[in-house]
Amino acid sequence: MDAGAVAALAEEVLDWRFKALPPAADGLTVRQYLATGPTLADLGTPLLTLDEGALDHNLRTMARWCADAGMALVPHGKTTMAPALWQAQLHAGSHGITLANLPQLRVARAFGVRRLLLANSLLDPAGLRWLAGELAADADFAFACWVDSVESVRLMDEALRAAGAERPVEVLVELGGPGGRTGARTVDGAVEIADAVRRAPTLRLAGIGGYEGALAHDASEGGLGTVRGYLRSLAELHGRLAGRYAEDAAPVVTAGGSAYFDLVAEELGALPEAFVVLRSGAYLAHDDGFYRGISPLARGAEESGAGGGGALRGALHGWARVVSRPEPQLALLDAGKRDLPFDEGLPEPQLVRGGAELTGTAARITALNDQHAFLRDAGDLAPVGAVLRLGISHPCTAFDKWTLIPVLDDASAAEPKVTGLVRTFF
Repeated sequence: MDAGAVAALAEEVLDWRFKALPPAADGLTVRQYLATGPTLADLGTPLLTLDEGALDHNLRTMARWCADAGMALVPHGKTTMAPALWQAQLHAGSHGITLANLPQLRVARAFGVRRLLLANSLLDPAGLRWLAGELAADADFAFACWVDSVESVRLMDEALRAAGAERPVEVLVELGGPGGRTGARTVDGAVEIADAVRRAPTLRLAGIGGYEGALAHDASEGGLGTVRGYLRSLAELHGRLAGRYAEDAAPVVTAGGSAYFDLVAEELGALPEAFVVLRSGAYLAHDDGFYRGISPLARGAEESGAGGGGALRGALHGWARVVSRPEPQLALLDAGKRDLPFDEGLPEPQLVRGGAELTGTAARITALNDQHAFLRDAGDLAPVGAVLRLGISHPCTAFDKWTLIPVLDDASAAEPKVTGLVRTFF
């Protein structure tokens, strides 16, 4: 990764484009603003912040877990789209970065990421022409993407031939499951796709992949059983393709979001002659909602002999001010759908700045409008003007709402200090 490009983000001039920052930051660079020693009190609301201690804990915990499990980590960068955080993940031992579409790939290449996995098919002729140019210009650039049909193989091959591709594009045959997202629906179908790849001169069969998280949404016995069954089909496919893979490197076998990576380790970690890659992305920020409840490190995976270091910590917090108390048990906050995620659960009230703890009380967020949150049953704990810290659920739909996110030294401190500003590119 280009450390200079990441470092140059500190010279970006701040202004009205960055809703996380106050007018006092206008005209200063990131570096100059941080040198003024800002604190949380200097920032307005609504706001989203990252907790430095939690980020560091999660980074180290997941790196250790994967190392102990014997799997490579290629975290899904679409969660944060933050090159500075990608750099931290790579420095902690991640093998590369996973992304989801062409615009995200272009961001990664702009910051010099040299190992990229596209957890998707790339069929756009203009995108394949760009990719062919990137591969030709940089011999150290390693790239792979998915294919899930004979037709997608044909379209890729035609577009790459038209682009005059000099290097073959590595592809992984994607296996899906009934009711899931993309991916061949049967092992036999996936084998047919692999044979089509072998016939395409512009492509190279580098492995197989898939995503178990689309097939279950909880840690019930049924959900875990569905995931295990799918992963065993992926293992079966790997066995069926023995002798068909390109021979100059171990074939990649990749799966794993942030909900079931323990099962990936159990079912795929010991596959013979495979380079097993985990793609978890949400682990870095974690959350105080969906992933807090379903993460393997909250389900006892740290006690199974792989990894350790305890559960992951929620690093993302929303901050919102009470702007209205129109009814005795209703308060309106100045943060809404434009500021905080809501697709995997509503924000949870945690505390009032300089006041009461709200965790464990009856206080709850019951709805979000575009720019307001409905806080109910907080009683006298949240008067007009009070600022609340909110736990959020689902980091993947939090980062995209903010182009610059302040990093706090400790979100639980009496007066948290701003130690960094994370730039995102969505």
